Amino acid sequence: MPCGATKAAFPRPAGQLYTGSYHRLTRRAADALTNSDNIRIISALHGLLPLDQVIAPYDLRFGRPGSITAELLKEQADQQGLLSHLGVVILAGRDYTRLAQQVWPNARTPLAGTRGIGEQQHRLARIAAGELLYAA
Repeated sequence: MPCGATKAAFPRPAGQLYTGSYHRLTRRAADALTNSDNIRIISALHGLLPLDQVIAPYDLRFGRPGSITAELLKEQADQQGLLSHLGVVILAGRDYTRLAQQVWPNARTPLAGTRGIGEQQHRLARIAAGELLYAA
């Protein structure tokens, strides 16, 4: 799942740092699909974050100089024992999905084909409610 621009003001575990509504909805959808030990946030600055990893707030958008690359993300996935994981689901918009698919090309992408944030939120809400497990 992606990080978010809206963050708490002080260092927190990654699962609590991002406070925006899109991130919270994505988290509810992820929680509906698996347990929190399996969930990772893709941070523009830090890369692949377990929910309990404490980080400080930062201001870096994906794609800007200094942001995470596919190569670094792949190294982190390997270090965390996730590189060959077969059940990866990417709950993110197009840019984060493209990045993550360079690591997990066969991952499920339930938000693929959505035409904007409103449609993504609708699909995430359906996943969170258990109505839609995988759509793509």
